[in-house]
Amino acid sequence: MTDQASKFDVEGTNQTGVRERNERLVLSILRREGPLPKAEIARRTGLSAQTASVIMRALESDGLIAKGEKVRGRVGQPSVPMSLAPEGAYFFGLSVGRRSVELILTNFVGQDIAHRRESYAYPLPSDVLDFVKTASDEILQGLEPAQADRISGMGIAIPFFLWDWAVTIGADPEKMDHWKSFDLRNELSKLFQFPIYLGNDASCACGAELVFGAAETPADFLYIYFGHFIGGGVVMNGSLYKGSSGNAGAIGPFPINGKQMVDVASLNGLERRLIEATGSAAEIVEKTENWNLDSKILEDWLAEAVPAVTRMITGAISIIDFPAVLIDGNLPSDLREVLVDRITKELKNENLAGLVAPQIIEGSLGPKARPMGAVSLPLAKRYMLEA
Repeated sequence: MTDQASKFDVEGTNQTGVRERNERLVLSILRREGPLPKAEIARRTGLSAQTASVIMRALESDGLIAKGEKVRGRVGQPSVPMSLAPEGAYFFGLSVGRRSVELILTNFVGQDIAHRRESYAYPLPSDVLDFVKTASDEILQGLEPAQADRISGMGIAIPFFLWDWAVTIGADPEKMDHWKSFDLRNELSKLFQFPIYLGNDASCACGAELVFGAAETPADFLYIYFGHFIGGGVVMNGSLYKGSSGNAGAIGPFPINGKQMVDVASLNGLERRLIEATGSAAEIVEKTENWNLDSKILEDWLAEAVPAVTRMITGAISIIDFPAVLIDGNLPSDLREVLVDRITKELKNENLAGLVAPQIIEGSLGPKARPMGAVSLPLAKRYMLEA
């Protein structure tokens, strides 16, 4: 098995009837590695030169890959690198949060084409549905017909069990209970011709790091996302592990000193402190960079959040030997850097006898992780090799 193919735990195959699988393998490698000449693609996939050539001609004909400029080497014929075609496909990504909702449209390589966002006190099914209708209409009206025809799907990144924390976010429990019987994916399927996919918001954010992220990560790692509620994801063998109910890595309910992680390490705690001190949390609700916060308020939150997260990490590595923990969130990059530094130092105070301390590293997508994670759902389902 080639080194590259092993990352996807599969080689290409020349058997009849598996062309789609081979196409996904080629697209996955180009997405991970960037432009490659045909000969190198054949080598990395394990496909014969003839089969690889047929696959790439088909992908080029479908508009999913494109030829680059010729590259001349020292000897032999110049090579022509093949790369993903940005206009090959488009995807909607819907992120439903506890304080805001976002809808983005990206092209095949993850570049933003359009973006809409709306804040609210708390999410209600009718409000989210109305937002999607209005925002998608605006975005679609701005597209060329050829672009609209290439929309391949919509992904939804949404917290599971939204109703369980109604009181925590200051919502009306009776109104939040509407989510129990509301099928958002089904309702959106009635509005669009393309397929709709749904996933847990934090797991989606983790998936976005695998598909679009710039961070160098090992094959196994724990992902932690600091949002209004803290969440996470689990990556095993280079793939997102969702668990039997799609909720693996849901670190919010993790017990900490009689409370849950969501109570002590979420941005909700920082919001609560800001409201108590100043009467408003608009600084962190409306902005994702350049927060102007009282250092005492921030330090008070960090003093509670960092030890709790560190204790959870210790518990996690005692069950699965994660070599790394990736930290990201809906927060400024400088605060993410502080979290990584503080957690790294706090780990040294933990009793890690019999354990190997993981490397604490920064994620690369920040506030974009959840909407981009929503985008990754239809993209991965239709154009990537699934482990």
